[in-house]
Parts: sequence; structure tokens; C-alpha cells
Amino acid sequence: MEALVVVVIVTVVLLAAVAGLLWSRGRAETAAPSLPPSPTAAPPTPRTLGDRLARTRHAVGDRLIGLFGRGTLDEAFWSELEETLITGDVGVGTATAVVERVRASKPDDMAAARAALQAELLGLFAARDRSLRADGRPALMVIVGVNGTGKTTSIAKLAHRFVGAGKQVVLGAADTFRAGASEQLETWADRVGAEYVGGEPNSDPAAVAFRALERGTEMGADLVIIDTAGRLHSNRNLMEELGKIIRILTREAGAIDETLLVLDATTGQNAIAQAHTFTDVVGVTGIILSKLDGTARGGVVVAVEQDLELPVKLIGVGEAMEDLVTFEPASFIAALLGEGG
Repeated sequence: MEALVVVVIVTVVLLAAVAGLLWSRGRAETAAPSLPPSPTAAPPTPRTLGDRLARTRHAVGDRLIGLFGRGTLDEAFWSELEETLITGDVGVGTATAVVERVRASKPDDMAAARAALQAELLGLFAARDRSLRADGRPALMVIVGVNGTGKTTSIAKLAHRFVGAGKQVVLGAADTFRAGASEQLETWADRVGAEYVGGEPNSDPAAVAFRALERGTEMGADLVIIDTAGRLHSNRNLMEELGKIIRILTREAGAIDETLLVLDATTGQNAIAQAHTFTDVVGVTGIILSKLDGTARGGVVVAVEQDLELPVKLIGVGEAMEDLVTFEPASFIAALLGEGG
């Protein structure tokens, strides 16, 4: 009997202890304030083209803003306007012609003169197709240019753009001359998620280009991009080798969708001299103007299009993979005139 009483007492004590524990825990949970959700960081403000072309905007645009703020359409104004455009690497002939047409429009005031200048500059870029043709199955693009223009990096950024759009891309390393060129392209292919086709050092570049096209066809890829050896436009033998690559790819694919010439914007007018030989040898269809963010003479875009009569299709405006962007004349002219772009 006494044992039964002890069991009952112990049971009651244990139940009371458990109940007390549960009650105190409930009070603690009720009293503890709930933590507010972590504030979501505001997305970074997208950089405008004007931001990316800050050097040109400050060197040319700021000068134009000051010029249009003077208030007098006199001889000194027209002379300084022409000089400013030339300083921005628009080109002497183009700058002179543009200023003459603006002046001939007889603007009433500075606002009208500025609007006329903007219209004239925009007109220089009219009626050119800046889209990237990719009609083949697979589509075929060949990238050419001299050493040091940023050609291979531009190819990586171009591949990144298409892979990001859900396309299957093959990169062909037809630059078999420069030490490390194939390894560099292979590294980029791994990073962006593209297939890579290369060859042995000093092997036939045209054969590598052919194998890349063959691989793209076998795997049903959407796009094959061929990297070619950077070569001086004055090197006849290397230019003939480039011509051979183009002939073989044209024969096998039926047509090359795009042959894009990479020019370094920081070299200014020298880039145009390089470009003429390439256009004669390989039939360039468009321009990639690299390193445009690294120059204060961004007006070279105008000079390139006017002299070569080829569309600038893509511009490099930074080091990030997303910094190879479609060239948009309206945004570029806004940046050139000192606006945010």
C-alpha cells in the first residue's frame, strides 16, 4: 500500500514538473519578438551607355555642353564645334561636313543648333542592319582582327550571350600560331559553357575550322564561332591563310552568316587603316569595336562606319561578360553629346 502511495506521489510530481516546463517554454516563445525578415538589397542601378563611355562623355560631351551654353552662334562657335568633333576622333572630313550642314540649317539659337547636330550625327548611322545573322544550321561566324584588339575575349563574350539565350555553341580555335591561344579559348569555352574544338600548335588552321563546323553539325549546335589568328593586315602570307579558311568554310557550309572584324577603339584612326585589307580579303560583314570604354575618343565609331561603310554591330564597354553590347546609335550620340546615354 505504501509503495502504491509513493508511486502515485512520484507520478504527480513528474506531471507537475512537465506541465511547468511546457508552460514556461510557451511563455518564452510568446514573449520572444519575431525577427523581421532580412531586408532585400536593392538591385544595382543598371549602368547606361553614357556611364560606360564616361571618358568620351567627359572629354567630348562636357566640352560640347560648355560650347552650347555660351549663347553666341559666331565664327568662333562653329570653329570650336568642328575642332571638338575632330578631337573626339569623328574624322576631319566627317566633322567638317557635319558642321557645314548644321550651319547651313541656320539654327535660331543654341538649342536649335544642338538639335540639328544631334540629327546630323544620327543620320550618319541610318539604314544599316546591326542584327547578327544566324540563319545557318548551325549558324557560322568567323572572327578576324589583328593581335591585341581583344578578339578572343570578344568571342568569349559573344558565346556567353548566345549560351545565355539557350543556344548550343561551338568555339573553334583556328589560331594555331600564337602560343597559348588555343588554351585561352578552351578556358573561355569551359567558363561560358560552350563546346571546344582545337588543334595542335602550328597545325593547319583551315582544318581546325572545318572540324569545328563538322562538330557543330554532328551535335546539332545552333552556332559555330571560329577564332582566327591575329595577324597584321600587312602580312600577305597570313592574310592568304585567312582567305583559305574563309573559302573552305564557305564551300562546306554554303555561306558564312557573319564575318566580324574586331577593331580596338583605343587605336583610333589606325584601326581604320587595318580594316581595309581585311574587308578586301574576307568580305567583312560587320564590326566589333572593342575597348570603347577605355578611350576618350569614342567618336571613332562615326569614323569607322563612314570610312568602311560597314555597320558597327557590337561594342565592348567593360570587362564583364555582359559588356559586349549591341551598338545603339541613339544612345551613343546621347553619350557623345554629354547626356547620360
